[in-house]
Amino acid sequence: MNRRDLLRGAAGLGAAACWSGWAARVSAGTPADLPTVSGDEIVLRIARTAMTVDGRRGGAIGINGTAPAPLIRLREGQRARIHVDNALDVETSLHWHGLLVPAAMDGVPGVSFPGIAPGARWTVDFPVVQAGTYWYHSHSGLQEQEGLYGPIVIDPAEPGPPLREHVILLSDHPHIAPAALFRRMKLGESYWDFQKQTLGGLLAGRDQRLKDRLAWGAMRMSPTDIADATGAAYTYLVNGHGPRDNWTGLFVPGEAVRLRIVNASSMTTFNVRIPGLPLAIVAADGQDVRPVEVDEFQIGPAETYDAIVTPADMAYTLVGESIDRSGMARATLAPRPVMAAPVPPLRPRPVATMADMGMGGMAMGTGRPIDPSAERNASAALATGPATADDGTIDPAAMDHAAMGHGGMDPGPGAMRDFRNAPGVDRNPGVQTISPAPIDRTDFPGQGLADVGHRVLTYRQLAARTPNPDVRVPSRSITLHLTGNMERFMWSFDGVKMSDRHEPIPFRLGERVRVTLVNDTMMGHPIHLHGHFFELVTGQGDHAPRKHTVIVQPGGTVTWDVTADAEGDWAFHCHMLYHMQAGMMRVVSVRADAGAAA
Repeated sequence: MNRRDLLRGAAGLGAAACWSGWAARVSAGTPADLPTVSGDEIVLRIARTAMTVDGRRGGAIGINGTAPAPLIRLREGQRARIHVDNALDVETSLHWHGLLVPAAMDGVPGVSFPGIAPGARWTVDFPVVQAGTYWYHSHSGLQEQEGLYGPIVIDPAEPGPPLREHVILLSDHPHIAPAALFRRMKLGESYWDFQKQTLGGLLAGRDQRLKDRLAWGAMRMSPTDIADATGAAYTYLVNGHGPRDNWTGLFVPGEAVRLRIVNASSMTTFNVRIPGLPLAIVAADGQDVRPVEVDEFQIGPAETYDAIVTPADMAYTLVGESIDRSGMARATLAPRPVMAAPVPPLRPRPVATMADMGMGGMAMGTGRPIDPSAERNASAALATGPATADDGTIDPAAMDHAAMGHGGMDPGPGAMRDFRNAPGVDRNPGVQTISPAPIDRTDFPGQGLADVGHRVLTYRQLAARTPNPDVRVPSRSITLHLTGNMERFMWSFDGVKMSDRHEPIPFRLGERVRVTLVNDTMMGHPIHLHGHFFELVTGQGDHAPRKHTVIVQPGGTVTWDVTADAEGDWAFHCHMLYHMQAGMMRVVSVRADAGAAA
């Protein structure tokens, strides 16, 4: 990209505010659904192909001639036999995200299998033991970003009443080659952020006050660095179609429609809403939950949600707004083709707060941690007692002021790298900050969503529809810190990159473990554990929501319990593709021998 192209891209961001006029320029056609493959024997051929987004044609990696890849439709109880042919000139792979399969079939090169060589065929054969909404993608290099991803729908063994449904596959399509995108993210903090604070904004009273701007500047932190890659780098897609393509899903007015929403993006957290149409969330990561009616929800890379909507005789716009609000994925739900609804303009972008810096647990006006007797945070309880805490609440007065950035806190740059708060973290240049007082933020709707004026989903609202299969009290607990240097684009667990640490995290087969994740960075991380589901510790007891991926909010903690019931080596990583590639990945090893677990 030369200077002229860069300026053209910046100008395009300004034009995004005019998206509400797109409804008058809808093309006459309705973009087709993704092709579907199903049955007991499936053949998937990975090859170079072309992809057209909003009228622009470019290269991609696809399956069976299409990118994104086809929808795989299976049924619970069947035996799936899938042949994967590699027609590329490089190694490739496929990971069945969220599916419970033997470790050797999980599809992670260097962890569970050697990869699929050029010209080779890889066959997986496994029983389908679950139902729900999942997806699959390459785990080789940056191929996922090039289009090598697709949805999976598994119908239950005993289906209920027939229900119209649409798969909503959200993704981010790069304007340049993924390797070039990766390189530019490494060139400097917020390379793609064209929404920084300005002098004009300060004079107009927008965003941070002068004192706060000076304090953040002294710490070399940008409060608008919400996303590493933004609308300047991406076009946001629904089922492979850009906003101008306007993918459309049809319905009969008054009927219930199931939306299977998958975030297959490489780097984008989306805020999803359908203006004027409530969403009843009925499943998370393929697992049924008690219905929760909301108007909007945040979905991180690799998460899935099922929502039931009951539309009237009118068109609706489905909005997948990027977390930094630099762009959106857009689609239409309508009773008839060639209908469209107004597209809302992008909302003002969020600005990071003191809570996002890990100061949410500091006492108002003191810069010191709150009184431990007042903190009932689940991860803190783990550090001081048995692994039985199930309530992650905190003093509302302390949290509210911290989240707004008020209270006279001025801890200085030194407090942001105090390793006494994380004694197990390696001290190196890859660890820019240590959260001084992180808190459980599973009741937080997501950056920019706390004051939108309507109902927004939080993890605390999720409850499993049926009791969890294992409700034993964990026999031990571990804590892992999510660490990074945002300025240098370095990412890790406990300050150590995957390439620098080869020993796995040991689990004993069948044991119950409580895991606490502490985010020491100012960016949310969707953390994924392969081969298992875990139960979030959010106060729901034996109906804790079961997930395979969870967003750990900036400066926050998440606690979950897991039963190590799948023997083998399993990838454990941030599902921001470039974070994983930069080092935020480990291996969990589940073994039957008694000496496996520390």
